Amino acid sequence: MDVAEVLGLAAVGALAGVVSTVVSLASVVSYPALLAFGLSPLSANVTNTVALMFTGLGAAAGSRPELAGQGRRVLRLGWVTALGGAAGAVLLLLTPSRTFEAIAPWLIAAASLMLLRPPRLIALAGSPEAERGWMVRAALFTVAIYIGYFGAAGGILMFAVLAAVLDQTPVRVNAVKNVVSALANAVAAIGFAFFGPVDWSAVAPLAAGFLVGGWLGPSIARRLPGQSLRVVAAVCGLLVALKLGLDAYR
Repeated sequence: MDVAEVLGLAAVGALAGVVSTVVSLASVVSYPALLAFGLSPLSANVTNTVALMFTGLGAAAGSRPELAGQGRRVLRLGWVTALGGAAGAVLLLLTPSRTFEAIAPWLIAAASLMLLRPPRLIALAGSPEAERGWMVRAALFTVAIYIGYFGAAGGILMFAVLAAVLDQTPVRVNAVKNVVSALANAVAAIGFAFFGPVDWSAVAPLAAGFLVGGWLGPSIARRLPGQSLRVVAAVCGLLVALKLGLDAYR
């Protein structure tokens, strides 16, 4: 890559990192950019996943106020999402992507609508018992599979599940979402690094941008008033679902 391409990918990464931590749509920015730089769809997908690890690192550093007192919660939920991310990576490497491409728009649309009026998944929502329930773990595991497999707007799905069960402000829920989603992504990225067609020349500048953007994103999110973070994420998710649906079914 020449200097202009390196700088361009770094800028894309920074923008995508902010978008990831605020409205969970990093791949909607970075994946098309990688295609535009000449990568094949599969290579763009796995390269994007590897670079996205650095968004999680930046988001964790930038979300320390929101993560305060939530360490046990992150550990309790994170191992579930890590396993799901591993399962998604295996699926991507062994199966065609058409099935997930077909159902992704519906998943994202449903999750976006859930954000506008989040249901309580069980009667004890907001308690530690709720977070340990099998329904919550199954939902998180399923979303993490999608994140490891493709991941476009996967953070919106994760945010919707967590918002339905955690009795927290949207900003604190978003901070947990950033970390547990990053764990799913990181496990998938490790598998892709060994077995996937990763374009390492694109990873470095994109990852640098993701790191900066992921660090800046939480400071932007905490300045959004009231429930606006939930509404912005929902609207963006519905637009992404429409776009992916048109691509999948035309």
